[in-house]
Amino acid sequence: MVNERPGRLYVVATPIGNLGDLSARARDTLQSCGLIAAEDTRHTGVLLKAFGITTQQLALHDHNEAARAHEIVQRLRAGVSVALVSDAGTPAISDPGFDVVRAAAAAGVEVVAVPGPCAAIAALSIGALPTDRFCFEGFLPARATARRQRLKELAGEARTLVFYESPHRIAESLDDCVQAFGEQRAASVVREATKLHETVYRGTLRELMDRSASDADFRRGEIVLLVAGDARAADAAQGPDSQGDGHGGRLDAALKVLMAELPLKQAARLAALITEARDNEAYKRALYLKDLPA
Repeated sequence: MVNERPGRLYVVATPIGNLGDLSARARDTLQSCGLIAAEDTRHTGVLLKAFGITTQQLALHDHNEAARAHEIVQRLRAGVSVALVSDAGTPAISDPGFDVVRAAAAAGVEVVAVPGPCAAIAALSIGALPTDRFCFEGFLPARATARRQRLKELAGEARTLVFYESPHRIAESLDDCVQAFGEQRAASVVREATKLHETVYRGTLRELMDRSASDADFRRGEIVLLVAGDARAADAAQGPDSQGDGHGGRLDAALKVLMAELPLKQAARLAALITEARDNEAYKRALYLKDLPA
């Protein structure tokens, strides 16, 4: 059971598709709190009913959060513990909740995380793109001009890029990504994560763009788009001595020979063993060398 004290704000992550992902701690928190602040009380009501939870709900969404934040802080000060939830995943991560958390913290109220599902992290874990450093961008602008401008600004970002996208805009966004990043940039699309029809599409941006046009399922459900970072920017950021974590030309020489005969990942792994470089550094260097002009 939760070791509850009155007046705490609990930020509770809820399933993004599979009800089995609701943690025991999250369930106990929702049951024992005096109030649940929910993005959509009807949606959360289905979750609560599935677990036999009868805690009172209060609607808190994008259109009323600023006003509700003050009300919730007053309840917290009065000794009521409140659980904050969104429709799916972790509150305040491209979902309502930030204003409430900020107001509670400013009021000196204890804010407690009850962590769990997050679509961005779930997609990263299975997207097969570098995860050691990533940049979460949330939803791209809906308007094409603003979206293209934002992608242009991100073209030199060295970290893996993580976007949320709606199914009716994913094809257009992939087209814009091709224009901004180049058609050979590696990418993944994770659709309906944790749900019955979870699907992961991996390939170049061009391949994924073509797939989005030919596969109707590609354009259905909740979508996370992952785009590999700019290999040249990553190399430049690490400085001139960054070739393979300080292993200089030896790693490049090994990679060039191995990449001529083997798939990139296998070549990087063997080059790391030969030069005693780290696996992730060898892989990044291999990506960089692959993209260099012949």
